[in-house]
Amino acid sequence: MAVAPSADVQATYRPYAPAELTKEQAAEWNAIVDRMPADWFPKETHGLLAQYCRHVVAARHVSQLIEQHEQAGEFDIDHYDKLLKMQEREGRAASSLATRMRLTQQATYSGEKSKGKNQKVTKPWES
Repeated sequence: MAVAPSADVQATYRPYAPAELTKEQAAEWNAIVDRMPADWFPKETHGLLAQYCRHVVAARHVSQLIEQHEQAGEFDIDHYDKLLKMQEREGRAASSLATRMRLTQQATYSGEKSKGKNQKVTKPWES
């Protein structure tokens, strides 16, 4: 039995969250990095991932503001509209970054998996 030399084996490490992220943003970073293969995020994608985490957390905060506004006694439709636009903008930015980093179902979907759906299958009693 042959054993591969240790020089051929390279460890792959998951990237740490950048120091400039808040605790909440860093938690989002870690949750994403831990769900993907260890080599999914090379150094050149760290800026995109950091920005994605910022947008996700910002969208969460805007969502909380919207909920607070809906529960408030007075309802300012202009302020509410502004919050909804902020939420839509954050969601659009996060969606774009997620797709670019292949984090979405759409980006990771394989057409190979669905090929069988359109193929005609011969039923056992027809052969």
